[in-house]
Amino acid sequence: MLSKKVVPENIMKMVRAAIKLFLVLVFLAYMVLWIMMPTNLYFEHWMPEIRAKTKSTYFGNQGASMLIYTFPILFIATMGCIYLHLGKKDADHNRHRMVQTSRLATLKQPAIVRGPLGIVSWMELSFLTMFVALLVWSTSSYLNHMFVHIDQMAAKSGLLVWEAKLEMSGLALGLVGNICLAFLFFPVTRGSSVLRLIGLTSEASVKYHIWIGHIAMTIFTAHGLCFIIFWAKTKQMSEVLKWDKVDVSNVAGEIALVSGLAMWATSLPQIRRKMFELFYYTHHLYILFVVFFVFHVGFSYSCIMLPGFYLFLIDRCLRFLQSQQRISLVSARILPCETVELNFSKSPELSYTPTSMVFVNVRGISKLQWHPFTITSSSNMNPDKLSIVIKSEGSWSSELYQKLSSPSPIDHLEVSIEGPYGPASTPFLRYLAKKNELCPCFCSDKSDKAFVPTSYQANNNMFYMRCRHDTLVMLSGGSGFTPLISIIRELLFKASSSSDRIPQIFLICAFKKSVDLTMLELLLPVSGATVDISCLKFQIEAYVTRDKEPATDNRRPLQNVWFKPNALDAPVSAILGPNSWLWFGVIISSSFVIFLLLLGILTRYYIYPIDHNTGMIYAGSARAALNMLFLCTAIAMTVTAVFLWSKKQNGKGTRQIQSMDTPPKTSPAWFHNADRELESLPHQSLLQATKVHYGERPDLKKILFERKGTSVGVIVSGPREMRQEVAAICSSGLADNLHFESISFVW
Repeated sequence: MLSKKVVPENIMKMVRAAIKLFLVLVFLAYMVLWIMMPTNLYFEHWMPEIRAKTKSTYFGNQGASMLIYTFPILFIATMGCIYLHLGKKDADHNRHRMVQTSRLATLKQPAIVRGPLGIVSWMELSFLTMFVALLVWSTSSYLNHMFVHIDQMAAKSGLLVWEAKLEMSGLALGLVGNICLAFLFFPVTRGSSVLRLIGLTSEASVKYHIWIGHIAMTIFTAHGLCFIIFWAKTKQMSEVLKWDKVDVSNVAGEIALVSGLAMWATSLPQIRRKMFELFYYTHHLYILFVVFFVFHVGFSYSCIMLPGFYLFLIDRCLRFLQSQQRISLVSARILPCETVELNFSKSPELSYTPTSMVFVNVRGISKLQWHPFTITSSSNMNPDKLSIVIKSEGSWSSELYQKLSSPSPIDHLEVSIEGPYGPASTPFLRYLAKKNELCPCFCSDKSDKAFVPTSYQANNNMFYMRCRHDTLVMLSGGSGFTPLISIIRELLFKASSSSDRIPQIFLICAFKKSVDLTMLELLLPVSGATVDISCLKFQIEAYVTRDKEPATDNRRPLQNVWFKPNALDAPVSAILGPNSWLWFGVIISSSFVIFLLLLGILTRYYIYPIDHNTGMIYAGSARAALNMLFLCTAIAMTVTAVFLWSKKQNGKGTRQIQSMDTPPKTSPAWFHNADRELESLPHQSLLQATKVHYGERPDLKKILFERKGTSVGVIVSGPREMRQEVAAICSSGLADNLHFESISFVW
């Protein structure tokens, strides 16, 4: 029995390791291509040889561009889906799994805690430095080659030397800006296998999209200004209105630049946070930006940015199809602090990790607006329910609260959901213990602590062991409390259902008013009577900053609203069912093959007879438009077919779940007060674990430095100032047992 079980697991590990190694080699080769791109070796030798070997009547010159720029990333994305699918079948979840890097723990610690970039780890700073170095290298290399014969070029064109240099500088900036554009869409592809392969999530990667976006628009703006100044000085302002048939289209580039500037201006924090709707709607100009960028440079050169945008289009199409489903909203908990908890029906097959999130649309408020919210439920504790918490802080959330808390509440609400999206795993219980370090979780039957044994040590200190924290400190401020709810519920489930050692939990939460203390009610799910919070070593320190004493006015008690079931509603489920990664790989590969077939037929039987792949007769904009049409058609066909097939396969389970979405028989009406009995065990345990401080703020430095032990996990979720202060404390070096983790959603 043992051999039959171990052998398949070992084979699975070997297959996954081989795939991962191969993908790393492909990616390194792809990055070498970017480094060599500005060199004469690439332009004079590599590219001509590749085009000569790939030239055909079916694809023309753009065949080489797709092979070099597009195929490697789509191949990585497809094979990554297979790797992730096999990972779901890997049953080996050894709690002492080792990580093959001795510097990983240090690289994840904050390097910068204050500044325009926010909190940046050493690893993020390293990759940002390498990216900027690539841009600097490319710019200097392009300019160096362009300026070699600039004097002869200026004399031949009748220009002054500085005018010729200005024109070449504008061209070089455009080429460098395309590097940013190539990486711009990867961080915002929510269901990306590429992000999952490198351990990132879309919500955590949004800041990378912001960084790249700022750099890209700075470069493209400078690119446009260089040419406008050049045209003005050389009396060629008519070039502004030029739409060349086969060459670069200036008008298309100007439209793309104006669209990008509008998105750039409205994405600034001062506008995005105060006028989210303006930012949200304006950001859809990315469609104009990409379309006219392709018209500007031609489809062949657009293959540089195509891989990221291709994966984004697939993800966007899947999200659109998922958003058309109406989700079964079972109940809502209404808190007196103008906060609501929405509870949806969920497919038991759908599993997500704590701190995952969903995008929600309520058609009764706005058919177009989508807002992100953290999932507060645990898929292990509540396999058939998914919960989110919404605090009234804007016009959209305030209108929702008014609808649900009105004296005559509605009995049904049309809601759509995109997601959930979240990390593959949640390492908030573990840290990386060094060789020979005292590990509190490597326990035997007779001892509570033991050193990392010799069998887990590797030569040259190249291995760490993943061990459990002694203590877990969670700090929150305001609405930053909600992401911690899912973590605490998951810990409750683990403590009550397994023998795993759970560290001591300290929850430090800051609220503005005493009425906000009712948010603590959300730590217990609706079925709170079945949860025993006393199984955790749990302590809550709640700070009320504005009220110096408990509020004495009579406020509306906590209430529950139960909604009538609707036959058209469906439970929340994975977009493509339980085998989502496998189907996602099928979509990527199949859609690209269909696109190549359509492109080959178009080129061979329509375009080639006209210009014989010279690119000088058939209009480049018309060719780009047809290529974009075929691209979107291939993606739409494949995504729709796979989505409908997956929906059909999961239809039976959906109907079974819908029949369960009814209010409890003990509920006398659709709307009723649901005050908890103070004598109930979960609520009583929660009260006993809570200590409230009025009229003061938490002394974060004192709280963290008082936590003793081998390892203290520190999770902070809240305002930027709070996260920065905690990051500064943990990275100060005054306490080497603090392991920092920040939860931040930048939208």
